[in-house]
Amino acid sequence: MNLLLVEPHELVAPLRARVTGERVRHVREVLGLSSGACLRAGVVDGALGEARLLSLGLDHAELELTLDQPPPPPLPLTLLLALPRPKMLKRILQMVAGLGVGRLVLIHTYRVEKSYWASPCLQPAALREQLLLGLAQARATQLPEVAMYKRFRPFVEDELPALIGHAEAWIAHPGAGAQPVTTAGRPCVLAVGPEGGFIPFEVELMQAQGMRCIDLGPRIQRVEWAVPSLIARLF
Repeated sequence: MNLLLVEPHELVAPLRARVTGERVRHVREVLGLSSGACLRAGVVDGALGEARLLSLGLDHAELELTLDQPPPPPLPLTLLLALPRPKMLKRILQMVAGLGVGRLVLIHTYRVEKSYWASPCLQPAALREQLLLGLAQARATQLPEVAMYKRFRPFVEDELPALIGHAEAWIAHPGAGAQPVTTAGRPCVLAVGPEGGFIPFEVELMQAQGMRCIDLGPRIQRVEWAVPSLIARLF
């Protein structure tokens, strides 16, 4: 944990907070801090700065905050991600938040197991937990927006055009060949398929909305490796 994140509802005054749970154990047992010590802190979707430990108990900590730094700005990126298996989803959520993705859209595709949509990992509290872990690692505070669509074709035909707007729009698809990528910090939409990739029909449907294909070369990457590699290439 490189940043102690405070939820807005934990503020008991503008610059005072009371936090509980795993963060308290981490501060006490991993960081080895005690009352009077200072550490980096920030408010979720707010500013960064420093927290001084006014008191540190077994299950709670009282903090005095100094919030004088803006958080890293999110990337102008909408990531369309075919829903991965639950174990991988946890890692990807942390990575997405840590890299600063502005919006994450989880979608169903032909090669996504329908059972994945019943996973407890998709509950709002579970999603938020993993995203916060990613933010704490990256010393950032701004949560990405998260949306989910269980029907691929209605999503592409009815929702995708508005998401793209005037943005650059790319489909990660093996065999696409080298393509010039010139986002230069402009808004971008990136679609990443499941293990095994998008099927041709799905690619064609997205291409009909103006999306273009890119790849990462002749080697096929796992989704959790492809996502950061693609984001690094775009930004």
